[in-house]
Amino acid sequence: MENIILVGPMGAGKSTIGRLLAKELRLPFRDSDKEIEQRTGASIPLIFDVEGEQGFREREHVAITELCSMRGVVLATGGGAVLRPDNRQVLRSGGRVIYLCTSVEQQLDRTSRDRNRPLLQKPNPREILTGLMAVRDPLYRDIADIIIQTDERPPRLVVQEILSQLQSLAPRESLTRSALS
Repeated sequence: MENIILVGPMGAGKSTIGRLLAKELRLPFRDSDKEIEQRTGASIPLIFDVEGEQGFREREHVAITELCSMRGVVLATGGGAVLRPDNRQVLRSGGRVIYLCTSVEQQLDRTSRDRNRPLLQKPNPREILTGLMAVRDPLYRDIADIIIQTDERPPRLVVQEILSQLQSLAPRESLTRSALS
């Protein structure tokens, strides 16, 4: 079974949808940010404080490379995972990439009370999210096999759409219809 890799901005629903998708497919679910926290014993905001964004991105690259070398997992990545060209290559070759696309409005709504988002701990989150989207959206689209809009949609509906679209893709390795039934 090929990996299914979820990319997209913070608040797009990668972790929530990833867990549901993994359950539906009877595959293990992995979250690259949670992996980094487990490996370091530190929260993402603390890593950003101590090592800066560059230090975090280095740790993220190592985690993504290792997670993408596995087979048959559903992987949720951090919103900035696509910033490094080498990450994009690893993600693209690591499995089917699904871009969970969402609006800045929806991101604001979903992240407004979350203090675990170091990039948003500034005076104008809307401006930050708009800037991040301008840079990252083309990168998400570049590596995506499937693009799914998640705004105001129940996660289970999004999962059903993902499953339907995965079935319509020509198999690469061993991703087959029977694995999706």
